[in-house]
Amino acid sequence: MAKVLIVTGDAAEDLEVFYPYQRLLEEGYDVHVAAPTVKKLQFVVHDFVDGFDTYTEKPGHTWQADVAFADVDPSDYVALVIPGGRAPEYIRNDADCQRIVQHFYGEAKPVAQLCHGPLIAAAAGVLNGRKTSAYPALAPDIRAGGAEWVDGEAVVDGNVVSGRAWPDHPAWMRAFMTILKEQAPA
Repeated sequence: MAKVLIVTGDAAEDLEVFYPYQRLLEEGYDVHVAAPTVKKLQFVVHDFVDGFDTYTEKPGHTWQADVAFADVDPSDYVALVIPGGRAPEYIRNDADCQRIVQHFYGEAKPVAQLCHGPLIAAAAGVLNGRKTSAYPALAPDIRAGGAEWVDGEAVVDGNVVSGRAWPDHPAWMRAFMTILKEQAPA
């Protein structure tokens, strides 16, 4: 069974971890969650409230990480998912997380990144010359990473599929599954 890796941590967006996790399982992939350490992760729920300038945050589900970044051999996996939330703000500084992301970009394996996820790709130095979507407030960060920010629900740039946030799930995951099934059937 082909394996897919999700890199995340505490304060990841609940929906942005669980939707791709369950969708990949449904298609027959073996999905592993990697984090800075093997522990129970605390996810969060971001929502939009009328009158607020940004999203709100509430506690979400918990989930056990399967493997620590340091113990990941990325060659064991056919694809990578990088969810958003606040986790990317700190896991992007982890050298092993950067190593993992660099492998998938460097080998042109399928990558799905959403919301704040592209912050990790920027920190790993792999966005230069690419096009990616992300949460709109990150447009300056994407440009600083050398990429073109695109306001789209399913931006495809070669092997990478990106979206703005969880409302983009249907288009984002549909485009990712097309690429994944072509390159690495379950």
